[in-house]
Amino acid sequence: MSEITKERITEALKSVKAPGGEVDIVSAGMVSEIVIAGGNVMFALQVDPDQASAYEPVRKAAEEAVSALDGVEKVMVALTAEKKPGEEGGRPRKAPQPTASQAPGIPGVSHIIAVASGKGGVGKSTTSINLALGLASLGLKVGILDADIYGPSLPKLLGLKQEPEPDPENPDKLKALEAYGLKAMSIGFVVDEATPVIWRGPMVMSALQQMMHEISWGDLDVMVVDMPPGTGDAQLTMAQQVPLSGAVIVSTPQDLALIDARKGLNMFKRVNVPILGIVENMSYFICPNCDTRHEIFGHGGARQEAERMGVPFLGEIPLDPDLRERSDSGRPIVATEPDSPHAKAYRQMAETIWNKLHTGDTGRRSMPRIVVE
Repeated sequence: MSEITKERITEALKSVKAPGGEVDIVSAGMVSEIVIAGGNVMFALQVDPDQASAYEPVRKAAEEAVSALDGVEKVMVALTAEKKPGEEGGRPRKAPQPTASQAPGIPGVSHIIAVASGKGGVGKSTTSINLALGLASLGLKVGILDADIYGPSLPKLLGLKQEPEPDPENPDKLKALEAYGLKAMSIGFVVDEATPVIWRGPMVMSALQQMMHEISWGDLDVMVVDMPPGTGDAQLTMAQQVPLSGAVIVSTPQDLALIDARKGLNMFKRVNVPILGIVENMSYFICPNCDTRHEIFGHGGARQEAERMGVPFLGEIPLDPDLRERSDSGRPIVATEPDSPHAKAYRQMAETIWNKLHTGDTGRRSMPRIVVE
C-alpha cells in the first residue's frame, strides 16, 4: 500500500477544475492545509462566499479524487466562505439574524444534551464524561461527542488511541469508538494530539456536522456533547443543526468564572435550548492530612447564580487528586471507582437530568427567531 502524502493528494486535486474549467483548484490557491491521520484526510476549499453553492460539485469532485487514492479510507472536505465583518457587496449590512433549527436530529439518538462553560479550565470535559457514564449506569445507551475541534480531550479521558474504522454495514460512515460502555467520537481520534488544527470557522462547523451525521452511532437514549468553551461557532452550530434537549453549564465558584458561565447560559436561552442545570466544579477541597475543608475558589457561587437565573442547581463536585489522576490516565471515576463520593454525585446529577429528559420537563418552547446583537 502506498504511503499517503500531501504531494500525492495535491497531485490528485490538480485533476479537479474550478467552475469554468480554466484552472484547477490547486493552481487557483483554493486548497487549505491538508491534514493526514492514518487513512483519514481533511482539508478545506476556500471560495468566494457569493459562489459557495456553485462550488458544491467541486467539493464532491475533490472528495472523490482523494478517495480514489490507494490507502485513503475517509475524506473530509469543507468549503470555507467568509465575508468581511460588516460588509456585503461593499455596503454596510445588518447584524446577522440566525434562526434556531427545527431540523431532524441524529438518526437513532433520542436526546442530545450539551455540556458547556463560558471559559476553559473549569473541568467541563471531566464533567461531561462522568455525566455520560452516570447516565449509562442507569441502564441507558449513551454516546459522547467531543465538539472541541481545537482542544479535544476525549481520547485522553477515555484512554483511546485507535482510529475509527469504516462501518462494514455502511461504508460511507465511520464506526464510533467504544469505551466503558459509551460510544465516542472526537477529532482527536483522527488527528495526532501534537498536530495543531488550524481551521477557520466554516471548516470547524463542517467537521462537527460530519461527526454528528457521518458516524454510525446506532441507537442511543442520550448523546452528551462536550462543547468547547465560549459562545462561538461550535455552540451556534449545535443549537442550529440538531434539536438539543438541553444544556448543562459547568462553572467554578469564583466571580470571574460565573461571569463567563452566565454568558454561556444566556446564549443557550437565546437560542431557546432548555437549561438542565448548573454544576459547581472544584467547589471545595478536603485536605487528606488534616481532614480540613478549604474553599479555594470560594463556595456557593454557582448555586446562587442558579437561583438568580431561575435554573436548577445540579450539585457540587469538590477538588480531588484522585479524580484528576483518573481523568489524566483514561480511567474516569464513575467507571473505575463507582462507590466514591464523586461517582455518587455524578450519578445523582445524571439521574436528575434523565428525569427531566424522560418526563419532558425541560421547559422547551417553540423555536424563536434569534437576533445576534
